[in-house]
Amino acid sequence: MPAIPDAQIYPHATGDAAEVVKQHQEPQDLVFWSGWFCPFVQRVWIALEETGIPYQYKEVNPYKKEKHFLDINPKGLVPAIEYHGKALYESLVLLEFLEEAYPSHTPKLLPADPYDRAVARIWLDHITKNILPANHRLLQLPEKQDENREALYEAQRKLAQKVKGPYFFGEDFGIVDAAIAPWVQRDWTLSENRGYDRNAVSEAWVKYARALTERPSVRRTLSLKEHYIPIYSRYLKNEAQSEAAKAIREGRAIP
Repeated sequence: MPAIPDAQIYPHATGDAAEVVKQHQEPQDLVFWSGWFCPFVQRVWIALEETGIPYQYKEVNPYKKEKHFLDINPKGLVPAIEYHGKALYESLVLLEFLEEAYPSHTPKLLPADPYDRAVARIWLDHITKNILPANHRLLQLPEKQDENREALYEAQRKLAQKVKGPYFFGEDFGIVDAAIAPWVQRDWTLSENRGYDRNAVSEAWVKYARALTERPSVRRTLSLKEHYIPIYSRYLKNEAQSEAAKAIREGRAIP
């Protein structure tokens, strides 16, 4: 695929996601600063849709960030939220914040039991330290394709072994599911370009992936595939300038 100039990133959500955006334009106590194409954003967007928390959606152009957004979030990264005028960012932090800031909204994504909450955090850490780096290395570094593919399979296999089904903790969709779903939904990039096959992970992973990709909140926060292709073409050529892409090139942990 040819390299696509940054200016050609599609400016807004499309498909089902565009319809959700239209429903969330009225001012609210919580402002959700988003980038429609970002999987870290989608984690939080899924949680907002699951819980029914009122929010106002605002799209951030990653190459022309407005002053107000940079004032509230000097890192300039999405997702970010404003809550009663105060700013927060980092997707996993936001997932837990929503649980605590809106206790009356259900369903809850964190389990009620303290032990299960700790288990959830262990596997969120596994996603952060193992699955996502392996995913990005496979995407960006074709010269080590076989090695990186096997590393991703092994990391996904370990998570799948703990899934009670259909979701991580059983019947209820939760925080672990929201945290990994965007990368599962986008694994067509690896299937079409890097020889990735869900079936090579395990039968348990195939079932889990199917449950995640069919979840309404996941489908409703996804744009049309055609608009992701120019973005992921840069990752496939190892030319992307996201913080995650730069970290993989430099051999660092994804921030």
